[in-house]
Amino acid sequence: QSQLVESGGGLVQPGGSLTLTCVYSGFSPEYYAIGWFRQAPGKEREGVSCISSTGGASVANYADSVKGRFTISRDNAKNTVYLQMNGLKAEDTGEYYCAATSRGWYCSIADTYYDSWGQGTQVTVSS
Repeated sequence: QSQLVESGGGLVQPGGSLTLTCVYSGFSPEYYAIGWFRQAPGKEREGVSCISSTGGASVANYADSVKGRFTISRDNAKNTVYLQMNGLKAEDTGEYYCAATSRGWYCSIADTYYDSWGQGTQVTVSS
């Protein structure tokens, strides 16, 4: 059974760091791209970052709001994708989800691009 499981969320002060982890099963890293998304209360879900499959273009993309602060990476031996988040701001607060798509040659942070979703992990940035 294919699934994605996020972890690593929590409460952090502004300017702090967190690393989110997405462990996936049933998705070959050679073919599947992985994306990170977030949804704040009362707001629509937005794309944060994505990384293409290992058999693809080897690209990563970021939303403008997180460029220079967030870094996505993958450990194929562990079937894991990480989202390192530095310089966190209050506006980064939200439920963070990882998702997988078989259209893995490239990657997009448009949520319609993705087929399977995890359950989410909460990130709260507050003093």
